[in-house]
Amino acid sequence: MIAAIEGAGHQVVALSPEEIEVRRGGIARGARRCADLFKRHRDTLDGSIVTLPNFGEERAIADACAAADLPIPVLIQATPDAPARMTIRDRRDSFCGKMSACNNLRQYGIPYSLTRLHTEPPIRPSSSRT
Repeated sequence: MIAAIEGAGHQVVALSPEEIEVRRGGIARGARRCADLFKRHRDTLDGSIVTLPNFGEERAIADACAAADLPIPVLIQATPDAPARMTIRDRRDSFCGKMSACNNLRQYGIPYSLTRLHTEPPIRPSSSRT
């Protein structure tokens, strides 16, 4: 997603993977760090993209958006699974994660928009663009 955004000529403001902890209590800290990062860049942000490469942490997404309290559009993007890798071990299921994340954003009263298709890769091969 970062390559897609930068490739379109935009600047990315995001936490590094090292700043996001997945252990106990880490997700809540990561949401606060994300909100703080967005607040620091409040004057330069034009929009926010929530990208779901897998199911995601839907509560942390809503917590970060609510705590940042930015008057900018939020786009929700979910990456499709690869049909050849739809096994229990490899399935990421961002399809369902997108519905869950959107449900939480709606409960928080945070407006958002959706991609044309429910799941879309961040960068499409040029032969499949419409």
